[in-house]
Amino acid sequence: MTVFALTDELIFPDPELANDDGLLAIGGDLSEERLILAYRNGIFPWYNQYSPILWWALNPRMVLFPENFKVSKSLNRLIKKGAFTIKTDTNFEAVINHCAEVPRRDDVGTWITSEMKRAYINLFKKGYAHSVETYLEQKLVGGLYGVSLGKIFFGESMFHLVNDASKIALFFLVEKLKSLNYKLIDAQMETQLIRNLGGELINFAAYRNILNNSISDHNIKLNWNL
Repeated sequence: MTVFALTDELIFPDPELANDDGLLAIGGDLSEERLILAYRNGIFPWYNQYSPILWWALNPRMVLFPENFKVSKSLNRLIKKGAFTIKTDTNFEAVINHCAEVPRRDDVGTWITSEMKRAYINLFKKGYAHSVETYLEQKLVGGLYGVSLGKIFFGESMFHLVNDASKIALFFLVEKLKSLNYKLIDAQMETQLIRNLGGELINFAAYRNILNNSISDHNIKLNWNL
């Protein structure tokens, strides 16, 4: 299938036209308006510093329904210990900087480029992007960040400096999202970690239907009351 070249016009092709690898389009920008439009349609940017902006719509899609989150015995013991402190939205820039430093298997360099950092920090300032942070003895040791639209949380990246610190952050996020009746966490790409924690692959049509039923103009930016 054709990979579409974006222009300055704020528009995306139908995400179901993505090629077999999930690549839909190339180019465009990371403006607030374009990113929000992309997420609302199940599209996300993923590229490295050596390539232009690439836009993806993976089929099938890796998602985590909050009610299906699996807490292992070891994670449960760690949670009960209460050694970690969890905070939200207090150190977003540090979280995204740590996530950018996570080694890549292909050694091509981080996909969280300086351009990406600026874009998501802007989304954070506008109330769309959020971080969950794990602290041990007042030191940031793990966390995650993502984008929240309507009743969907689009997970972007996680990091840990101490074993299971990112899982603790994800557990906290899941518990709060359940209390707020969120429909799913979009994990985007399949990973063994998310699968072990209860994630599953669903076809894009089903995923898109959930998006359409969970995000509307009146609820696109809910109060992030975590």
